[in-house]
Amino acid sequence: MGMAYDATISETALSVTEAAEGKFAELVEDADSSILGVRVYVAGGGCSGMNYGMTFAEEHTAWDSVREGTGYRLYIDPVALAYMDGAEIDYVDDGISATFVFNNVFQAVGGSGACGGCGAAGH
Repeated sequence: MGMAYDATISETALSVTEAAEGKFAELVEDADSSILGVRVYVAGGGCSGMNYGMTFAEEHTAWDSVREGTGYRLYIDPVALAYMDGAEIDYVDDGISATFVFNNVFQAVGGSGACGGCGAAGH
């Protein structure tokens, strides 16, 4: 009825592990008071066609879908959410490096997420 997008992000569209949730809450707590939450975005380019990233969200646009978590909010625009369908965000700290990991992100677009022969470090 009027709105063609879903204002909230369902668990089936995007799941967030406990480790990632804890880190999101920590990041938001440590951030400037103007920060509303964390924005997940998709950028074109790279051998797999799409890169996923995160930044702080300083505004909530009319098109954003929002996931309310404990101590954090995730903001995702409809284009990014379409690519994220079925994905999981995890946070991995192996003692050497700590990073957010996007799992299952290419389900929605039919790719594997594998990077054949691009020479990216760590793959």
